[in-house]
Amino acid sequence: MGADWLGDLLKLAPEARLDWYASLSKGDAHAIARYWPLWARAEQMPPTSDWHTWLICAGRGFGKTRAGAEWVRMLARTDRHARIALVGASLAEVRSVMIEGESGILAVSPPDYAPQWEPSLRRLSWPGGARGYCYSAAEPESLRGPQHSHAWCDEIAKWDNAGERATAAWDNLQMGLRLGGHPRVAATTTPRAVPLVRRLLEEAETGDVAVTRGTTWDNEGNLPTRFVNRMRRQFGSTTLGRQELDGELLTDIEGALWTRAMLEMCRTTPPLLQGMGSGERAATETNGLTRIVIGVDPPASAHGDACGIVVCGIDDEALATVFADESLERASPEKWARAVARAAEKWEADRVIAEANQGGAMVESVLRAADVSLPVKLVHASRGKAARAEPVAALYEAGRVHHAGLFAKLEDQLCGLTIGGGYEGPGRSPDRADALVWALTELMLGRSGRPRVRGM
Repeated sequence: MGADWLGDLLKLAPEARLDWYASLSKGDAHAIARYWPLWARAEQMPPTSDWHTWLICAGRGFGKTRAGAEWVRMLARTDRHARIALVGASLAEVRSVMIEGESGILAVSPPDYAPQWEPSLRRLSWPGGARGYCYSAAEPESLRGPQHSHAWCDEIAKWDNAGERATAAWDNLQMGLRLGGHPRVAATTTPRAVPLVRRLLEEAETGDVAVTRGTTWDNEGNLPTRFVNRMRRQFGSTTLGRQELDGELLTDIEGALWTRAMLEMCRTTPPLLQGMGSGERAATETNGLTRIVIGVDPPASAHGDACGIVVCGIDDEALATVFADESLERASPEKWARAVARAAEKWEADRVIAEANQGGAMVESVLRAADVSLPVKLVHASRGKAARAEPVAALYEAGRVHHAGLFAKLEDQLCGLTIGGGYEGPGRSPDRADALVWALTELMLGRSGRPRVRGM
């Protein structure tokens, strides 16, 4: 190969590069396969500007993890003094995604320069002397004290926001980036309107933060065709698809009762419950609660809106948690009633709160037909949906409601309810949001909202 072989090769179209690669000997092919600048898309390479933070804010499947892992590999090869912090939402995710994942550091490293991975020490050691150390963003204090020259922070939008842990972890990391001549951070994430992501995007205006945006479709050539087609079919025109696939940071509607930042602040991470059946998982998650109710917003017909089915609980400190959104789209009365009965059994609900404006006694009879022992309470709406939602939104603002996970469709509807009675969210009606409002009103605002001890 001539001295300018790489420059000439990079000028070729992708198809021509593949033809050239196929003509190589086995040894040369193995060596070239690890040369990331040859195969990376331009947006997966570090910016050429003088940045401190490189934020890759893009849709799922874009290749964010690969870009982060390759950047770390490049640092380890070119700087034997590099001390690299590897920070994820949890230590389990640092290990399973950033280090041992299919696009993680170990997978992209060539055999002759692979790091030694010591899980017990949470440490990577490269042959040349560079080292990487693992941290959980859920433990901000673990980043207070250690010094680093570089850091790779993965899925920062998923970091725990309770008690401002995410920003505390980021700030502690920044204060420890004081080794070497040019400390830098790469942050890879799917966009969500959490305080840390918003802050970095605002700081991009100063020039310290270089932002790379992208979509799932940018990496379509490297993704399974069936996956791409399924994503387009299921989420192509949805709000969730705009965020998770198109990499769009969703903004709030003016006058919305709920904002995305508010919902992110109330989010908690459910416990790891792999290996349990659905009933066992539900029992474990709701252990220690005083009441559990299921809010139901029945559809006017099987061909209309969804049937909102939302599970909520309250503890002895009068703090509520939203545990599940079991809503059904375009379901017959028999089908959604059976879904309510299954949810009541799985979550051991004390009561099912069902709006009776659509169908009146028919709603109760359909639910009773699904389960004669179902503890049903019918409620009648005397005010509009947004008016009923306002006092519930105030509970969120006061920090009295948590979400045990991400409920994308439900949260889209909540963010569509506006002061004054309007609805600007997805679909014709906020059925999921209305079910949540009925459940939390029963638990926290109604006469029966005072906590009591559940029977053994």
